[in-house]
Amino acid sequence: MKKSLFFLLLIFTFSLSVFGQFSPNIYNYSIAEYKASNQNWDLYRADNGKVYVANNIGLLEYDGIDWKLFQLPNQTTVRSVLVFNDLIFTGSFEEFGYWKENDFGGLEYESLSELMKSEISPNEEIWQILSYKGKVIFRSFSSIYIYDFNTVERIHPSSAVISLSLVDDDLFVSTLNDGIYKLEQKRLVPFFSDEALIDTKIISIVKNKDKYLIMTSLKGSYHLVSNRLRPTQFAFNNEIKQHQLNKFSMLQNGDMVFGTIKDGVYVADHNGEIKFHISKENGLVNNTVLSQFLDENDKLWLGLDNGISTIDLKNTNYFFNDVSGKLGAVYDIVKYQDLLYVGTNTGLFYLDKNNNLNFIDGSQGQVWDLKIIDNNLFCGHNEGTFLVNKNQIQKISDFTGGWTIQKVPEHDDLYMQGTYAGLVKFQQKNGKWETKHMGQTTIPSRFLVFENPTTAWVAHAYKGIYKVNFNSSYDTITKITNYGVKGLDSEYNPRVYNLKNDIVFKTNHGWQKYEPLLDSIVPFKLLNEKFGKDAYIISEQSMSPIVLKDKSGVISFKYINNDSVEQKINNKLIKNRYIVDYEHVSKIDHSLFALNLDNGFMLIDETFRDSIAIYKPQIEAIRINGESIRLSAISGDKTIKLKHNENVNLELSSSKSSNHYFEYSIPSLSKDWFKVDNRNLDLNNINHGVYDILLRTRDDSGNTSSPKELILDVSPPWYKGTFGMVLYVVLLFGFIGLFYYLHHRKVQKEQRLLRVKYQREQHKLLREKTLENEKNIVQLKNESLQNELKIKSKQLANNAMALVKKNEVLQDIKRELAVNKEGFKDYYSYKKLVKKLNSSLEHKDEWEVFEENFNQVHDEFFTKLKSRHPVLTPKDLKVCAYIKMNLANKEIAPLMNISVRGVETHRYRLKKKLSLENDISLTDYLLNIK
Repeated sequence: MKKSLFFLLLIFTFSLSVFGQFSPNIYNYSIAEYKASNQNWDLYRADNGKVYVANNIGLLEYDGIDWKLFQLPNQTTVRSVLVFNDLIFTGSFEEFGYWKENDFGGLEYESLSELMKSEISPNEEIWQILSYKGKVIFRSFSSIYIYDFNTVERIHPSSAVISLSLVDDDLFVSTLNDGIYKLEQKRLVPFFSDEALIDTKIISIVKNKDKYLIMTSLKGSYHLVSNRLRPTQFAFNNEIKQHQLNKFSMLQNGDMVFGTIKDGVYVADHNGEIKFHISKENGLVNNTVLSQFLDENDKLWLGLDNGISTIDLKNTNYFFNDVSGKLGAVYDIVKYQDLLYVGTNTGLFYLDKNNNLNFIDGSQGQVWDLKIIDNNLFCGHNEGTFLVNKNQIQKISDFTGGWTIQKVPEHDDLYMQGTYAGLVKFQQKNGKWETKHMGQTTIPSRFLVFENPTTAWVAHAYKGIYKVNFNSSYDTITKITNYGVKGLDSEYNPRVYNLKNDIVFKTNHGWQKYEPLLDSIVPFKLLNEKFGKDAYIISEQSMSPIVLKDKSGVISFKYINNDSVEQKINNKLIKNRYIVDYEHVSKIDHSLFALNLDNGFMLIDETFRDSIAIYKPQIEAIRINGESIRLSAISGDKTIKLKHNENVNLELSSSKSSNHYFEYSIPSLSKDWFKVDNRNLDLNNINHGVYDILLRTRDDSGNTSSPKELILDVSPPWYKGTFGMVLYVVLLFGFIGLFYYLHHRKVQKEQRLLRVKYQREQHKLLREKTLENEKNIVQLKNESLQNELKIKSKQLANNAMALVKKNEVLQDIKRELAVNKEGFKDYYSYKKLVKKLNSSLEHKDEWEVFEENFNQVHDEFFTKLKSRHPVLTPKDLKVCAYIKMNLANKEIAPLMNISVRGVETHRYRLKKKLSLENDISLTDYLLNIK
């Protein structure tokens, strides 16, 4: 694979005049991310994975997720940094010393320059720090300071010190005018001097093929052999002279890295041939390299004049970046006739042999698909379909929106294309391509696969899956069946593929397949487990391996029959450059693939296997209720003790991991793992008890570290602790004593109350007996009165009846006298007798007696009646009384000394006076007056 990749890179030879270039993976950290000043003078990555940066306003620490800033006591610029023996040494303006991690997870500064303050020259700055034979060497332009962890000694060279270089076991000191010295026993010993090196800034000295390679700022490079200085013939010399070399590093494989002041970074192989030029034109945030550091994984860290960048030099996946914006969003890449063609939303481009990006005239607009068919390059375009020949295109189809084109099985010259308006047939006849719309369906056909020569499956661009049948001559579509209602779990955003003669579908809910025996779509358990429900294929169906992209943005190369061979690309840089839902991987050459991106694409070496290592999380700091506690408090049994209602915050790091995050689990509560926000785990509202806390590191590819165990011991609230138990016992005995006292008082009170109650009950019984006797007496009186009333009522009725009888007799007598009045001799005697009879019939005294008796019986009947009806006459009252006594008209007539007819007339008039309705009986009305 390395040979094929090298051959490809020879094809794409780099040129300084292009807008875009192939480059390794670059990631830029902006000022907004690390929150410090723009200039970064030095970098160092420690063995624990943390990166330390000498910044204009202090020391930066990066743990792979977060940046922290630590400022010097005098808040001056930090110019240099080195990590040695777990100490972070820094150099600054008239100041140098070291930082040490305290027991709270922070860094504390210890000044070494204070030990020899009087010897430090005015305005002196420490620009470089190295470790050498257990000592730490600090370099300024005027002095060298040696710290042996006891004392600091100063060496003052006669010329300005430009750089320190460690070669094998030798430390070389390069000066501006006095040549090169070697440090031996805390003194400088001349090593080499030459007129060519006078007034020359030597950047670095390294071993190169048993020769010393001397790199200078503006004079290129030299070989020092047998004490003779010879200019090298390396190809990079012109570039480093022109752009001023500032930093130099060498990889383990002999490749060389040059950081320049004016034009970014150059990478050359061991023969001096430039492999990459990395600058602002192809992704670097700034062209001025102030510092660089190469870690053990060949990751290059760059401190720039405006920002920080990392470049992965070990990874053989490379990028083509176009920062001009001319390229736009890339949708397909194909290699054809030794040229690389790039289809984008702005048109069709190609890269020539000099890596120049060229636009093909007439191709402006959206390019969807590039495919080589019968040694012809087809371009599916928004405006139709074109044949591509070098830098020219020829339109062969006017049917717009050629999304995909597929060969019809068992037909060498017949193809079917999915377009905006349905299916289009392509057939080559006599060297010319003929096209024909298949009719019937006009659905936008984004995905197309064949089940057999006359049956195809089409996925609608937005909604639905259709099975399409053709006739044998492919002149027309014979049948279209909508399978969106035949088991498809989601009609939206479907994709269809032919995998090993299985028609499979990817929907919003996972993988399904077509089951011919059932003529239905059913779940595909194998692919759901093997690929994942959220992953979909982004490679050509005929391509092997299959390339998938999952919901987290990880790209996987999978072989269906070999699970052990798999490559995953988990790159946080490209996740922001995906053409979402239109990701596409095309095969370029052998094991080389291309992934489309926004403003460029990525070349993927299938055989490259990145050594993915995920490390256990480390606890950087612990805060309880916002207050930091000592890390040594948990160093023994790994137990954090909390009081009730206290909250704990754990600050985690895994500096040697990449593209990672943290998870935690509390097995006693749940077996699930939960993601930690950023790097801080907050545990709140924890019930009392002892909990095992498991912490682990995880990346987007699913790789996890072994768990780190921690014990959380949460004290119970005071009312559940020892104090609470003692208090409960005291309160219990207090309650028992109080209960006894209160019970004794209660018994005494109850006895007293019983005596009072007994006396009251006796008085009550006496009162009740008295009341009962009085009640009996009243009852007897009432009964006597009732009896008396009954007697009087009978007497009243008897009197009334006697009066009636008397009046009837008198009336009879009166009538007899009237009949026989002629028999009286004396008419005066007759009149006198009749007068006496009338007087007897109308005797008022009898009525008054009757009225008095009647009122006694009927409770002031006349009074109530007269109050209701003041218009009633005495005669009316008499009639009412007789009616009240329930006397008939013929009985009333004699009492009134009138006829029965007169009684009826009087009753009628009486009803009118009483204003009674016709349906109300006079008798009932009077009887109801109580």
